[in-house]
Amino acid sequence: MLTAEGDVDVAVVGAGPVGLAVAWRCAARGLRVVVHDPAPGSGASHVAAGMLSPVAEAYFGEHELTGLLAASAARWPGFAAELAEAAGTTFGYRTDGTLVVGLTGDDLAQARRLWSYQQGLGLPITPLRPSQLRDREPALAPRVRGGAIAPGDHQVDPRRLVAALRVAAERAGATLVTGAVDQLSDLAARVTVVAAGCHAAALTGLPIRPVKGQILRLRAPGGAPPGFRHVIRGYADGEPVYLVPRDSGEVVVGATVEERSDTQVTAGAVLRLLRAAVELVPELTEYDLVETAAGLRPGTPDNAPLIGALPGRPGVIAATGHHRHGIVLTPVTADLVAELVVTGVADALLAPFAPERFARPSRG
Repeated sequence: MLTAEGDVDVAVVGAGPVGLAVAWRCAARGLRVVVHDPAPGSGASHVAAGMLSPVAEAYFGEHELTGLLAASAARWPGFAAELAEAAGTTFGYRTDGTLVVGLTGDDLAQARRLWSYQQGLGLPITPLRPSQLRDREPALAPRVRGGAIAPGDHQVDPRRLVAALRVAAERAGATLVTGAVDQLSDLAARVTVVAAGCHAAALTGLPIRPVKGQILRLRAPGGAPPGFRHVIRGYADGEPVYLVPRDSGEVVVGATVEERSDTQVTAGAVLRLLRAAVELVPELTEYDLVETAAGLRPGTPDNAPLIGALPGRPGVIAATGHHRHGIVLTPVTADLVAELVVTGVADALLAPFAPERFARPSRG
């Protein structure tokens, strides 16, 4: 694909995890890379929980997406080790696994339907009795009726991940320009990779919509580690919620899914999330509430990402539309986009996610 002349081989629009990982991979191959973003790391990743959940995020009717999630999750251990060495820092990568729980009988029935489907796909998730759950996590409420464990569903801290990726990309030779890109035609590069989240819609004409998510951040008293170590995903009286414990003492609680484009935090969302979280892990009532935030996920009509060459725009590659899966899909997106940049050939794994399935005339 590298055929035109110019001082820059690759322009990457967007300095979130995907954009920075693409820049790192391309720069490590010896390409001249410039990343453009007016506020690096301030997009969806700034409010993301960082769950790496190919199993718990496997939903009905998303078979091809589940395959991509599993492929990327399998790359995460090697990706994390390589990034830690390249950046000289850690970023909260943890492999404790994920518990999926139901508070009431109805909640458990809902969870069972989903994990039965996941087991049918051959995904590693094992049902547990209430006593087995509390053996693993004594902090769980006695009312919890049952659940399952997905040992391969891990986590990472997205804010620290972005910082590490920026260091790795810059050490590999990439340059970061803190400015906005309004038109792709303004960029003088052999290849342009659009990894701009919701802003990619205006740049490409692709059907990317904002999906609002509100989250909370709590902190254990006295800076101690949280009283549980697994990621906990569950249903509490019909309300879905997740709890992500960090080594720092932080617990991320989320998240709403709203078809809205504002980033205001609402009292109702805070109330629902806190109530569900405390129903599952009562000790959270004693934690400090240190942050409330809202962000916009880049969604697509089929909730799957847009990765590949943009039809009608030679030299333009989309790497966006990851919706709620941007963090777990970072390694596979970066690896396969870098390969596409160099060879011009898309890996077969990307075929279901090609932008051409939704392509409209681009806007420049």
